[in-house]
Parts: sequence; C-alpha cells; structure tokens
Amino acid sequence: MNLHPSNLWVRVCPATRTTRQRGSSLIEVMLAVTLMAVTALGVIAGQLWTAREARAMAMREYAAWIADSVAEAMREPAAGDSAIRQWRARATVLLPHGEVSVEESGGVSAARVTWTALRDMPGADDVIDKPASCGGADVPAGSSCVALAFAK
Repeated sequence: MNLHPSNLWVRVCPATRTTRQRGSSLIEVMLAVTLMAVTALGVIAGQLWTAREARAMAMREYAAWIADSVAEAMREPAAGDSAIRQWRARATVLLPHGEVSVEESGGVSAARVTWTALRDMPGADDVIDKPASCGGADVPAGSSCVALAFAK
C-alpha cells in the first residue's frame, strides 16, 4: 500500500469520485410537482368555499337589515304600509326573489324576509353555523328566511 499523500487524497476526497445518475431526480421532480398541484387545488377549493360562505352571509345580513327596518317602520302605524312596500322593493333588489311579510300573533308581530337560495350556495345541511328556523313558518325547499319578532 502506497501512503503517498497524493494517493491518500484521491481515496478520501468524494469530489474526485465519479458517480452515475440513475434517474431518481426525475422521480423527485414529478413527486414535487404532484404535491404542489394537490396543494394548489386544496387552496383553490378553500377559497371558493370561503367566497360562497361570504356571499351567503351577505344575503343573511341584508335580510336581517331589511327585517329590522320593517320592524322599526311598523312602530308608526300611519307609515307602516308605505314602508313595507318600500322594503319589499328593496328586498327584490338586494335578494334573489326576496319577499317581505309582517305577521301578527297574540300581540307579537314578526317581520319575515325570505329569498331563494342560490344554486351554488351550500345546502341547508352543509352549513356549519345553521341558522334557526324562520319563526316556525314553513319555508319552501331552496329558500332561506330571517324572522325578527317585535312588539308594537
């Protein structure tokens, strides 16, 4: 065995060795691209779900705002009918097929706003924070409702 310093350097230094590539880097690249694609699809699905929920929440907010305005308008009986007509018109503009009604039962009134749920909105069973029923009223399938009870 020759212990000459130049021969020792060749045996120890890994940079001087030649290695053969066997295609493992191509598999790693394909795996990385697949992982990025799945992650991107998950992020896109999450963004779409968030946008649908925000849209549904905006409609519920509009309906609650309209029901509150109707309840306030009903405090003055003289302006009640014209105010309800005004808020019905506003409901049809802000909500798809929006309708406003006021019902009285035993001294307590309820301002009810109903609208047609959009097709791309989550179903009633898919909503995480499912709102309560609309004051015991029968709401047709595919519709949403907000009811606000008030005393005159």
